[in-house]
Amino acid sequence: MDDGDAENTIPTVDLSQFFSKEEEGRKLATDTIAQACQTYGFFRIINHGVPAELMARALDLSKQFFALPDEEKHKVKPIEGSKAPLPAGYARQPEHSKDKNEYFMVFSPDLGFNLYPDQPAEFKGVIEKCYQRLVEVASLIQEIVNNCMGLPPNFLKEYNSSRNFDFMIALRYFPATETENNGLSEHQDGNCITLVFQDEIGGLEILKNDNWIQIEPSEGDIIVNLGDMIQVLSNNKFKSATHRVIQKGTHRHSFAFFFSIDGEKWIEPLPQFTTNIGEPPKYRGFHYKEYMQLRMRNKTHPPSRPEDVIHIAHYSI
Repeated sequence: MDDGDAENTIPTVDLSQFFSKEEEGRKLATDTIAQACQTYGFFRIINHGVPAELMARALDLSKQFFALPDEEKHKVKPIEGSKAPLPAGYARQPEHSKDKNEYFMVFSPDLGFNLYPDQPAEFKGVIEKCYQRLVEVASLIQEIVNNCMGLPPNFLKEYNSSRNFDFMIALRYFPATETENNGLSEHQDGNCITLVFQDEIGGLEILKNDNWIQIEPSEGDIIVNLGDMIQVLSNNKFKSATHRVIQKGTHRHSFAFFFSIDGEKWIEPLPQFTTNIGEPPKYRGFHYKEYMQLRMRNKTHPPSRPEDVIHIAHYSI
């Protein structure tokens, strides 16, 4: 177990401890995750159960897909009138956006929202295998976070039982230019838990103590970060970390899996972190889909002033 240098890296956690009955190792890993959630909002996991060769193949196939001509990629554009909570399929950031990437979004294969290209031929099967494995990993992380928060056993599992709002994105970031070097502007994730695996290019950074920390890529590892929903539920005890992607001199590829919560769910600080301990709530309540709709509007109708961008502080008390 590596707690990392507090100034320039994030902790690494060996998840094999949770597949065994070795209680001391599990306690150490849980303590490391709890500390990471309260200070960084980020940590790295190894021995997580997702085969390294599967992730490598997914990255290779996504590179093949994004290298296709634009007219081919646009054949898998979002379905008009789809009931998907977000537009599944291929898209790219609008020209006016500071974010310089294109992406391919999928939901659970069971929901029937997804579109896939004819080429590369293996793309659909490999993505669906990755998706299912990442659901399993995120569910385990949620269980560990549940324990770190001191909640009753299976509380978060029952509270967040619907998987209908989870989604995964394959991303390609464009190379830096003389005038642009920001692949994904600084932000916090709006969901519960995010899992990321990336190619060797790097560029992911997190903000801690006003300093940007580079998250170096490592083959077979998965980067975990908490999102706004855990921050709200814990009444700011656990951190939704600010992060960004800085463009390099070549294309960067990654996959991000977003373990979310049902859109109809009412979100507010849990009593375990407010009334039960005499602390005032730091957020007013809201429906999850309301928050995500406001965040999506930021992308389609960018506010003219940075202070008008909607993030979780919109609900701060």
